Amino acid sequence: MTVHVTSPSPALPPPASSVGIVGWLRKNLFSSIPNSIMTCVGLYILCRFIPPAINWAIFQADWVGTTKDACTSDGACWVFVGVRIKQFMFGFYPSSEYWRVVTAFSLVGVLVAWLLLERTPKKGLVSGFTVFCYPVIAYFLFYGGSFGLPAVETHRWGGLMLTLILATIGMFCALPIGIILALGRRSSMPIAKSLSVIFIEFWRGVPLITVLFMSSVMLPIFMPEDLQIDKLLRALIGIVFFQSAYMAEVVRGGLQAIPRGQYEAAEALGLSYWKTMFFIILPQALKLVIPGIVNTFIALFKDTTLVLIIGLFDLLAVVQAAFADPKWLGFSVEGYVFVASVYWVSCFSMSRYSQHLEKKLHTGHAR
Repeated sequence: MTVHVTSPSPALPPPASSVGIVGWLRKNLFSSIPNSIMTCVGLYILCRFIPPAINWAIFQADWVGTTKDACTSDGACWVFVGVRIKQFMFGFYPSSEYWRVVTAFSLVGVLVAWLLLERTPKKGLVSGFTVFCYPVIAYFLFYGGSFGLPAVETHRWGGLMLTLILATIGMFCALPIGIILALGRRSSMPIAKSLSVIFIEFWRGVPLITVLFMSSVMLPIFMPEDLQIDKLLRALIGIVFFQSAYMAEVVRGGLQAIPRGQYEAAEALGLSYWKTMFFIILPQALKLVIPGIVNTFIALFKDTTLVLIIGLFDLLAVVQAAFADPKWLGFSVEGYVFVASVYWVSCFSMSRYSQHLEKKLHTGHAR
């Protein structure tokens, strides 16, 4: 008996309308009638407003010059930003000492890059230097008063420099305090839990603008007369406490997402409470709440603009102050576009890096 084996017929190619550019368009932009309508409306809006904006900002813009007279076209006058760029970056910091600010930020950029790159050696040593040594070096570079550097009072700090200082210190301090508060709120000890709850709910229930006002105006009233606290330091304390309360709730959400079996496994291994938290629970919890942590950092970075109410001139405040110069009246749009671009690039960069970090640290929790 002869058995004839027939080979399976080759698979047919997918329909042309489901692959390639056409398939992507049908799946993402024209998958239904409502989506098609929204796509057409969106395309109309983009075609209506984007080309004129690009034409104004780039092709018809004036880029070179030193005075207002150089702006002769109907486009943007970026000459205004170019002339004022040093003030926007450094505020009222002495021009002869700009190198100190550049050195401090360049050093932290190198340290952060060293820690973020995967194959760089001695990360533990660099981490310790960044946490314990760099803040001291940065303080003497920014403020001076020692090692032959002239002192520059904090009321002369401003611009993007001040914005980065407020945001960096706020992020660096708010995260560990928030972790401690989150652990305290979930603690079984009544006193620790009560104090954590009171702290978190108090600072979350008060607007940041009120916190800054109280730290600048009201706090000195309750301090001894011979004790003077720098205005910038008072603002930093208020920002750190405010953001740490929100950070605590973000971290607490991650702690609650960890299965009970993780705690039981740690107990079975005989680990103490702190070893369980720092070696098993917190690493998993922080991975889960990376989007929330970065969202809090982004909010903090943008909220630094509120320090204007206590007399500190961050990037936005310095740009707004430049509008009052009689030599450059009428260029507020360019100034606000410049500030918006700086904030957007910074916040978008943090968002993209957080997405990269999520993928890198993915441990299978997502479904």
